[in-house]
Amino acid sequence: MMEHPENEAQYKGLKVNEGVADVPTVNPYFKRLPHHRRYTTSEFTEGIFRGDIAILSQAVTLIESVKDEHHRQAQEIIERCLPRSGRSVRIGITGVPGAGKSTSIDAFGMFVLKKGHKLAVLAIDPSSERSRGSILGDKTRMEALSREKNAFIRPSPTAGSLGGVARKTRETIILCEAAGFDTIFVETVGVGQSETAVHSMVDFFLLIQLAGTGDELQGIKRGIMEMADGIVINKADGDNIDRARLAASHFRNALHLFPPAASGWTPQVLTYSGYYNIGIKEIWDMIDACIAFTKASGYFEYKRNEQSRYWMYESIRDMLHNAFYHHPEIERLLPRMEQKVLSNELSSFVAARQLIDLFLKTE
Repeated sequence: MMEHPENEAQYKGLKVNEGVADVPTVNPYFKRLPHHRRYTTSEFTEGIFRGDIAILSQAVTLIESVKDEHHRQAQEIIERCLPRSGRSVRIGITGVPGAGKSTSIDAFGMFVLKKGHKLAVLAIDPSSERSRGSILGDKTRMEALSREKNAFIRPSPTAGSLGGVARKTRETIILCEAAGFDTIFVETVGVGQSETAVHSMVDFFLLIQLAGTGDELQGIKRGIMEMADGIVINKADGDNIDRARLAASHFRNALHLFPPAASGWTPQVLTYSGYYNIGIKEIWDMIDACIAFTKASGYFEYKRNEQSRYWMYESIRDMLHNAFYHHPEIERLLPRMEQKVLSNELSSFVAARQLIDLFLKTE
């Protein structure tokens, strides 16, 4: 019996051709690349000390990992890098979305590199609260910097936990400094509590603003203004120059209403154009002047020490939080206690107190 009965003699005029064999789903020319070899802690630190970007990137990935084994190794690497850290200038950069932070960092960074520095840019990228996804597009907007061998750009998603990524960013700063980067930019998402977190890990805090968008001071929180060591008005070019100058005068007047900064430094307000590279030198001169001023007064070292103290207590809070919510008994009882609160059998405070007591007894 033939495979296709339609080809038998009785079916004149019919002919069924053989079908095409199934195409393999995997390209036959595909060659699987070997997985990256897992480095030892010594290999990681040695690679970081000699400025190996690939090894530095993998070490940062360990810091960002949620696996316990990766976390333990990351902490070992950080401890070994600590003696070589602290020798950079750390600059926080914030501003409302659309202010041109990434374009400005590209311009600032190229200026810094031309002065002979090595630059690391740590960009905290906002994640979707719904999907936890993140575009991580900052690197694509820093076209010039991304091609430079003395620049390291690392976007990190907040993944719904700003405190966690802020701690990891601070740890990444330590690795970057150990790798020889003497200038660190930390870009914030520009919303919520990110400014406070970044302010607690940098030496100079720069606020980028726009002119010509209505009331220049509207929507600027007093806290952000008080944190700023310098305010710069972007897009001061073309027909927008006069508006930028007017906005700068508004900000200068507003700053006079605030109490003096603890450092004794008087924040300056400048205008510039990140797109056309106008006024970049003046901004960097302002940063240099502030760093020199705080170092001469001793405030620079004092602030670094206060930041270390702050992050120690933040780390304690994070560790207690994680230990509590990953405790087996707490995980088992939490849904039940939640239901008791929702049904008014227990108050929120009593339920929390009972869970905390249980946690402390079983630890």
